Amino acid sequence: MNNAWRQISEKLTSALPRRMSGAESLPQLAILGLLSGLVTGGVILIFRLAIEWPLEHFLPGDSSEAFASETFEGLSFFARGVLPLAGAVGLGLFLHSLAPKDRKVGVVHVMERLNYHQGYVTAKSAFIQFIVGVLTVVSGQSAGREGPAVHLGAAFSSLMGQWMRRPNNSIRTLVACGCAAAISASFNTPISGVIFAMEVVMMEYTIAGFTPIILAAVSAAIVTQVVYGTDPAFSVPALTMNSLLEIPWILLMAVIIGILAASFIHIVDAMRRFNKQPILLRVIAAGVLMVPVAVLVPQTMGIGYDTVNETINGELGFWLLLSVGAAKLVITAITAGLGMPNSIIGPTLFMGATLGGALGLIGAEFSPAQASNVGFYATLGMGAMMGAVLQAPLAALMALIELTRNPNIILPGMLIITSSTLITSEAFGKKSLFLTMLKNQGLSYQSSPVIQALRRVSVAAIMDKSILRINRHLTTEEARKALTAEPKWLVVEGSKGPTSLLPAVDLARYLEDVSAEAHAEKAAENKGKKTESIDLINIPANRRDIAPVQYQATLEEALHAFETTSAEALYVQRQVAPMIQRVYGVLLKSDIESYYQYRRS
Repeated sequence: MNNAWRQISEKLTSALPRRMSGAESLPQLAILGLLSGLVTGGVILIFRLAIEWPLEHFLPGDSSEAFASETFEGLSFFARGVLPLAGAVGLGLFLHSLAPKDRKVGVVHVMERLNYHQGYVTAKSAFIQFIVGVLTVVSGQSAGREGPAVHLGAAFSSLMGQWMRRPNNSIRTLVACGCAAAISASFNTPISGVIFAMEVVMMEYTIAGFTPIILAAVSAAIVTQVVYGTDPAFSVPALTMNSLLEIPWILLMAVIIGILAASFIHIVDAMRRFNKQPILLRVIAAGVLMVPVAVLVPQTMGIGYDTVNETINGELGFWLLLSVGAAKLVITAITAGLGMPNSIIGPTLFMGATLGGALGLIGAEFSPAQASNVGFYATLGMGAMMGAVLQAPLAALMALIELTRNPNIILPGMLIITSSTLITSEAFGKKSLFLTMLKNQGLSYQSSPVIQALRRVSVAAIMDKSILRINRHLTTEEARKALTAEPKWLVVEGSKGPTSLLPAVDLARYLEDVSAEAHAEKAAENKGKKTESIDLINIPANRRDIAPVQYQATLEEALHAFETTSAEALYVQRQVAPMIQRVYGVLLKSDIESYYQYRRS
């Protein structure tokens, strides 16, 4: 069976040419993007069913109704208190049993793997995310399903690329495909998925990246539409801005939501002081804090999209909206900061909808003649909060457009989203919540143009393949025979592998300089020897110390190898069999510099 899988893998590998290691391998990446979307769509379907099936049978109400898996409000006071506490204990024990490196889940973990591990996500990580993602929502924690979905999509797409032995730059693109497909499958919003992957996770826009990511988002949406239909996540009525006189109030809303978003990020950041405490203690503490909130404000439990839908349709009053929104903001920030593996994307939509709806009702009291429907302000609040917390205005705007399917929301949406994002980032100096959480782990996200350009290209794309592996000690006849192949470089082999790089022209010059008389003299001196032996380390030549780099590596990894070793050149190798490495080419630091300068021009 293993041999069969190996043969299939080799066929797939050979079917996609080496051009895939470059930055413009669109046809091949497009095919992989399509496959990534199909795989991710199937995984997200299983994940959603794993959450919805137990809740539909456990929570009161008709399981056939919409949002039947979110009616925590129907539980008794006792059940509301016990459920999140028991869930926190279970989650705490599970996370405590894992090594610290295995506890990392969600969007932040995906960003870490992209920045520090070239997008390599493990199957173990995906399994852990699936378990904690289901337990967190089912136990009524203040959480969402989008963060786990992004992790799962990225993981399975990365694993697909690893199995097919794709270059690291292609695996990075596949991770972005998985992220886009996950958001697309969760909300039925393919465009938002594409923008989210590039603006929030990758933090870069490239033409080569758009095509496979779009295909991944579309194919994932089709998979979920087969089961859940074509409607978006919320039922949004026809909304419009009644009057331009509402713009000042919309700007004031942007300021308020920007302040609230900054407060949310600040609370999460402030919780880092407890990071040194045991994970079991922190997660149980988060569960204890959730108990009174769940008892008094049960709308904060779980995903809460039923409450969002009621808010958009104007079914909730001012005080309920205000209390629910404020409670959701505080408890989500505290529990996330303490280490509860809850997603942030869903709660930001919840907070934005409820607090935006409350602000809309206040505006209606001041100017009832000009005020629009409360659902209009709720949807604007959703976009504003998402854009400000994630510092992703374009992703938030596209989500708003796709969820409402209403072009009338574009103008006010652009205004409130950009304004609230600026308030959070410029007035309060807050970065994206995901970058803040990365910083709390002692990590940073490198997004300079140079680094991004080098990450998009594999060493295989620019390596010099005109090489010949040659032993350090050889005869003159063997040397002349080696040069008949006209290689540019000679990779000198030592007892433990390649030791140096030698220009072939230097060996040719040495052979020419050795006269026939010198050969005769040396032959006379070496009576017992039929031919002269050459030591390639001792002949006059421009030798370079070399170090290995893997075939799948990107130019960024190669540059890092140059900086961390004393090597003057790298030899590109790949394992072709157990304990057997094949050398495919060589790479100089000047090659990387020349490539970047060429791409800039």
